[in-house]
Amino acid sequence: MKLDVLNIEGQSTGRSVDLSPEVFGVEPNEHAVYLAVKQYNANQRQGTHSAKERNAVAGSTKKLKKQKGTGTARAGDIKNPIFRGGGRIFGPRPRNYGFKLNKKLKQLARKSALSSKAGSGQIVILEDFTLEQPKTSEFVSVLNNLKLETGKVLLVTSDYDRTLVLSGRNIPGTKVMQAKDISTYDVLDAGKVVLSESAVESITEMLTK
Repeated sequence: MKLDVLNIEGQSTGRSVDLSPEVFGVEPNEHAVYLAVKQYNANQRQGTHSAKERNAVAGSTKKLKKQKGTGTARAGDIKNPIFRGGGRIFGPRPRNYGFKLNKKLKQLARKSALSSKAGSGQIVILEDFTLEQPKTSEFVSVLNNLKLETGKVLLVTSDYDRTLVLSGRNIPGTKVMQAKDISTYDVLDAGKVVLSESAVESITEMLTK
């Protein structure tokens, strides 16, 4: 698949990029995509939830009343979970929700996501560029020239570009990241994926190792 390379004015440069069929032309594997997105969402969870159980609640351990003869249920101490202020039964404890996925499966998921975007015409190739200084208005102008002023946009560069990251971080729905950091979720979440020329090479090399 060949795509024209555009400049920041939104015009064709006369060059084209041949997208590797091994990365941008595979048959999407829905289950691999599902697992990768599930792992991404699981890793976003802090897992710091916690509740005090009976052993952690402050209170006397003195027996409240005699065992028999009261006509009511037997009770041990004030920390009993059935009493107000008592411990919680099987309360949540801090935990890590993350889980492991094999490297090849994660690669397949990213290939599937990129192939899906390429097949639906949602990938734009942009020539390598940068800004002299962080300027949100200039970044917005580039998006307007590419007719990407609405919807979510993912701009992928080959290397970390601090100027572009700072310029785009205040624009709702816009994310700038380097090729090695993209995830299946990032690709699928974006309406349009804008790849720099060098980013295409980096992604292809990364996913064909």
